[in-house]
Amino acid sequence: MSQLIEHHSRKAARILDSARELVLDHGVRKVTVSEIAHAAGVGKGTVYLYWAAKEDLILGLFARELLTFLDEIIARVGADPATVLPRRLAPLLVGAGLRLPLASRLKHGDTDLMRTLTRQAADLDVFARLKPSALCEAVMPVLRRHGLIRHDRPLPDQCYAMHALLTGFGTAMSAPATAPLGVEDPYAVLADAVAQLLEPPVAPDGQAVAAAAGATLAVFGRSRDLVLGLIARSQVGGRYLS
Repeated sequence: MSQLIEHHSRKAARILDSARELVLDHGVRKVTVSEIAHAAGVGKGTVYLYWAAKEDLILGLFARELLTFLDEIIARVGADPATVLPRRLAPLLVGAGLRLPLASRLKHGDTDLMRTLTRQAADLDVFARLKPSALCEAVMPVLRRHGLIRHDRPLPDQCYAMHALLTGFGTAMSAPATAPLGVEDPYAVLADAVAQLLEPPVAPDGQAVAAAAGATLAVFGRSRDLVLGLIARSQVGGRYLS
């Protein structure tokens, strides 16, 4: 059964939608539970049936963004194992990350949101495991073990390079007006940069790609379980309500 209360309660779904819009428009500090309840068309007490405090609701919102990100990666790799090739995985990670509006607020220095998300050590640990650098450290050894990453460079250097490419392209693509002109497809440029820097001269065979995809899915699946646990902790009683 789903751990997401919005799958079981239309009121909870409206509260989440209203909270997301208000936080994106006004920031965490300026939004109150009363305003969220009014926008959702419910009483203030109804919000507290699902989340004990505004901070728990915001935490749940952000965790749902992470879940959306992970679900997209898992679905794409599951549907086509060749997506795990570095030249294809890197653009997928950047594109999926750019579609997370709350995460974008963090990148632009929303300190109130950061404080809300880092109140509990256990929650902070989950977010730390989902940072680009942590994902690189978890996934890159898998790709290298199956021959999708070249072996003539130290693995830590390759992890750093991938991290730099993901964060750098993500920053540039989130502000296209500041980037150099004349590039029609930044994702293609990223794919080429990753291929030139990290992929071996001889492409891996289908069996190696399939094995790498399976192991990569396991990494993202474990991350997904952590996020689901965070969502459960953010809700009243650690579960959904009807």
